[in-house]
Amino acid sequence: MQLPCQLILSSRCQRVLLKLSAWMSLAKKALLLIELVLALMVLWELELNWKMVSQLSPPHRPVRKKQILQDLAVPGSFGMCSVADDKELAAYFVFKQSKITLEPRLVVSEIVSVADLKFLIENLDEKLNENEKWENVTNKRNNLLAYTAKCFKPKDAPIKYLSLTVFENCTMEVLRDFYMDNEYRKQWDKTVVEHEQLQVDRTNGTEIGCTIKKFPLLTPREYVLAWRLWEGKDKTFYCFIKECEYPLAVRQRRFVRVKFFRSGWRISKVPGRNACQIKMFHQEDAGLNLEMAKLAFSRGIWSYVCKMNDALRKYSLMSHPCTGPAVTAVTLIQKVPPELETMNTVVDTQATSTLIASQGLDTGEAKEKKFLRRPSKKIVANGLLLLGGVIFLSRGHSSLGAKVAMAYILTKLRKHDASSGQERER
Repeated sequence: MQLPCQLILSSRCQRVLLKLSAWMSLAKKALLLIELVLALMVLWELELNWKMVSQLSPPHRPVRKKQILQDLAVPGSFGMCSVADDKELAAYFVFKQSKITLEPRLVVSEIVSVADLKFLIENLDEKLNENEKWENVTNKRNNLLAYTAKCFKPKDAPIKYLSLTVFENCTMEVLRDFYMDNEYRKQWDKTVVEHEQLQVDRTNGTEIGCTIKKFPLLTPREYVLAWRLWEGKDKTFYCFIKECEYPLAVRQRRFVRVKFFRSGWRISKVPGRNACQIKMFHQEDAGLNLEMAKLAFSRGIWSYVCKMNDALRKYSLMSHPCTGPAVTAVTLIQKVPPELETMNTVVDTQATSTLIASQGLDTGEAKEKKFLRRPSKKIVANGLLLLGGVIFLSRGHSSLGAKVAMAYILTKLRKHDASSGQERER
């Protein structure tokens, strides 16, 4: 009797297992059917949105429909950009959570305006906030070069720099082309890792580019900038540069995107001499410590300017110096509006004469005073302290925080000694 009972139980178990397997296969088929229906719904919604977009005017209509279908396989969100022509970026789509939204297009011609040129001229002529107290940073020269710079720290803004550089035996056109040749800059400026031209607007000459710069012991900085050039009377050149957001310049984790950047310059002739000068206004927030940035600028700017001068002399001897793209902001340079020409009737003659006089070019009296001076014991001690700090920073194996702290302490000690020395002289 036991054997038939076992056979009955085993047959029942087999029937239950067969039913379970049948139900499981049906469930799998149902899941596949649901996935197929969802995919068809997404494609149907995509096609409806595409028909709506196709009715827009050409500057708003993307040109690559297949790219959207290919990007459906990418998890998360995706972006697609298309440029209708060289004038301006058309439109780009962002697909997120099965929804398509049309983002506002970027009008390149409106990024850098005439108002920015007016702002630049007022800063170069120091007509904005004339009560600002500027601090002198450096004042040096050699036979072919003279450089002076000062800075001012606003209350709720990055530090401002205003500099004047005089190049002997140099034309304004060569200096302009040299400053704007970013491909050649990568050869002599070791801080520039990469530069790429993103777009040029042919209507007003606005150019957009992306530059990667490296800093010692810090994460490289990424600059997405837009700039524009103007030509004034007597071959005077202006350039204004500012930060901008560009859809094709995707943020990367290995770089730090600079959020605030305002810079510009004016190239003009030095009266009565075979020389030209460039006066520059610069203000940026690269995420650096204020004291460390001022220390790095004051200690390294003169060697950087000398290296730039050497590269300029080689650049002027090149038969075909233009190494970048054929169409740039230089080739599409604009004329300075007449209403702004009246603002700049006085060229930097006074600033240039002040720079020359302060360097002792007119007489040899300043040079004689330098040789008559003898370094005091405190100056020698400060020099040894600073030298030890430099060796520590360059050869030591401590952490970044310790190195930064050491540089900061050295700066404070030097300032304290200088102030105490001035009080004793009084």
